[in-house]
Amino acid sequence: MPALLFGTCLAGTFRENIVTAAEAALRRAGAEVVRPQGLTCCGQPAFNAGDWENARRMAEHTIQVLEGYEGPVVMPAGSCAAMLRQHYPDLFAEDPAWLPRARALAERTYEFSEFLVDVLGVTDLGVAFPHRVTYHPSCHLLRALGVDRQPRALIAALQGAEFVELPRAEECCGFGGVFSAEFPEIAGAMLARKVASIAATGAEYCITADPSCLLHIQGGLNKAGVPTRMIHIAEVLGGNHA
Repeated sequence: MPALLFGTCLAGTFRENIVTAAEAALRRAGAEVVRPQGLTCCGQPAFNAGDWENARRMAEHTIQVLEGYEGPVVMPAGSCAAMLRQHYPDLFAEDPAWLPRARALAERTYEFSEFLVDVLGVTDLGVAFPHRVTYHPSCHLLRALGVDRQPRALIAALQGAEFVELPRAEECCGFGGVFSAEFPEIAGAMLARKVASIAATGAEYCITADPSCLLHIQGGLNKAGVPTRMIHIAEVLGGNHA
């Protein structure tokens, strides 16, 4: 099955190995991976900031690029997948020309773990990860997309992994897109709570499926001197643990 891998901005800019690992994992699961050319930002930061005019411009570009390719769109970021699937139709709700195009893209967009489990029917990629691990469910992934059992099923299949449930797992880490920039003190307090919860597990790795949460929490762990490393689920499954 083809899979159009949309790498997303934060992963592509700050942690490219998430994208390369996602490609490796998808290929291991039997997908024919294509990296569409010409993609830029999906427009989520502008949308979150209320700048819907520029968000629409970026959404139009994304739609036009992906219309040139057939197959499902796979994103290793719950927040970006939620942008395409939920908010693109919102952006064009009153535009009869663009709304059907936005809906068509939304209907073929999947988050990485969701695609593996629900579309490819794969939970076990035969990956050994002999470490004590926990899992942070990002807000967009859990609440916007309703994706939770899929990454948990993939983690449960890791050979040799010891899983520890994260206390107060469903609490936001404080990143929240532009929220962390507009309300840094509140975001910092939320981050401190998340870091304390992770530290309490004694996990070597905290797995997540959103690059934004990963980068935000890793910064908090480093500052607090907690040795736990944040890792994207694609990095675990794709064998890229850098």
